Amino acid sequence: MQKEDNKIYELLRKEIANVMKKSYPGVNSDVSEWKGQTITDFQEDLLQKVNGRISEKWFYTHMKSPGHTLPRIDVLNMLSQYAGYINWDDFRHRNLVNASLSDTLAKSNRVFIIIPLIILAVVAVLFTFYKIINIQNYLFRFIDADTGEPILNTRIQAELLLNNETSVSYLSDNKGNIIIRTNQSKIRLAVKAPCYLEDTIIRIVKKFNRNEQIRLKSDPYSLMIQYFSQTNVEAWQSRREQLDRIISDNAMIFRLPDRNEGSGMELYNKREFIDKLTMPAKSLRQIEIISSRYENNQIAILRFRNKITYR
Repeated sequence: MQKEDNKIYELLRKEIANVMKKSYPGVNSDVSEWKGQTITDFQEDLLQKVNGRISEKWFYTHMKSPGHTLPRIDVLNMLSQYAGYINWDDFRHRNLVNASLSDTLAKSNRVFIIIPLIILAVVAVLFTFYKIINIQNYLFRFIDADTGEPILNTRIQAELLLNNETSVSYLSDNKGNIIIRTNQSKIRLAVKAPCYLEDTIIRIVKKFNRNEQIRLKSDPYSLMIQYFSQTNVEAWQSRREQLDRIISDNAMIFRLPDRNEGSGMELYNKREFIDKLTMPAKSLRQIEIISSRYENNQIAILRFRNKITYR
């Protein structure tokens, strides 16, 4: 009962503010904000309308910062009359339903706020759990599309292409395999491998079969150049003619330094590269093609390094 009466008294304070605003339109709607002249104006308005008197100390105690104890019944009757009611019992009876309804609505609002928050939290936890348990490791093996043999190369590069995110790069191990950890069911890989054509692979991965094979098509021109550097072919004129046909006149050819070499990168044009690859001095030996790019079915850009055997 005391709790309900306190709520009804809060309604009375609001009614008093509304009545006060009729005489003093600029007054604050929150009684607890009244001070100084506003309190004096309220005392005068109360005296004129219901012949009631309250002290400033009483106002600060019961109106500005009301406590748990209600004012005396005679003061409640006077304030209720100021608000337009017969007495406190009249005000209480007519506003008891409103106070109960306000309390019910407040509880309902809390329910409508709390339940969706709980549901969102549960969904977020379940979604996070789902993402975690669906992250799997997938092993990709690369094989030669012509021979069907595994490509045993540690320089196979794969970029995992993601929607609206930066791609993730992977490098093969000493068996030519790449392990990709993802929760995606459909993945796109941009694959580069020495002496093989670049390709973009699309796979629908299966959670119960996490071993995938990818076939790569060999790059015949790169293989030819690499073969020329590793064999003692005496028909050097024929070799020069073959190289002249497969390399563009404006080709840019880069020799990349080995990790253990102190020299920097070297740039060759078409003629310089053919000369070094075919001259009897055999300046370039055992080269390894890193990457190549084509224009009009000719090599336009070539990157390679010398294979060095350390004894």
